[in-house]
Amino acid sequence: MLKQSRFLNRCRILRSATIAMLGLAIFIQLGCRSNQTAQVLKPGDKQMVGSHQAGNETYGPLVDEAVGKLLARHGPGSMEQASLVQGAQPGALRVCFVGVENKSIEEMGDFKDDLFQRIDSRILQSQVFQSVSRRYVEAGLQQCRLRPDDLMIPGNLRTFTATMEQMQQPFDFLLFATVTSGTTRSNKDYQRSYLMTLELVNVHNGQADKESADLEKQYNVSPLAKVKGMFK
Repeated sequence: MLKQSRFLNRCRILRSATIAMLGLAIFIQLGCRSNQTAQVLKPGDKQMVGSHQAGNETYGPLVDEAVGKLLARHGPGSMEQASLVQGAQPGALRVCFVGVENKSIEEMGDFKDDLFQRIDSRILQSQVFQSVSRRYVEAGLQQCRLRPDDLMIPGNLRTFTATMEQMQQPFDFLLFATVTSGTTRSNKDYQRSYLMTLELVNVHNGQADKESADLEKQYNVSPLAKVKGMFK
């Protein structure tokens, strides 16, 4: 009888401890969900680095370098500009930026539109090119029922050019942006290279020019996660 009583007491204690631990776990989980904080980063503050894929710390420098190099190459009086602008209309050179193509292994999510706006703004602010409004570009593509990668077909390009001229938005160049990646693995750790390429195409003579920027990023699994993985 005494042994049975002790056994029942131990069961009650164990059950109470289990309930307490479950309650504590639920409390911590709910607390973590409700206690999220945020802060506004100022210019020069350290950027958060994405733990599983590229983020602002990757795409921002790629845009700055690629666009900067393209604008520098085709600045006023440069040999590259003189050779590329043959057939262009006199005055400011107009660029039709048709979008960002993602050929990397990662989903870009909202960064795709973010990259478009960054590149377009840099072009618009430069003294080298003028940029056709994105709203006109999207309207022209929709009216012609074309995708950006269809524009290099001669008939499609002529149709799109005529449509943009009807909108009073003629242009001299098409600009394509492409993001690619390459991955090197070492067990669960890996290194990924990101490449952004800008291709500028003269619609009058077909001459093209490219500029690119690349960035390497390492992704490392924490030692604790590696130990856990050994027992799976």
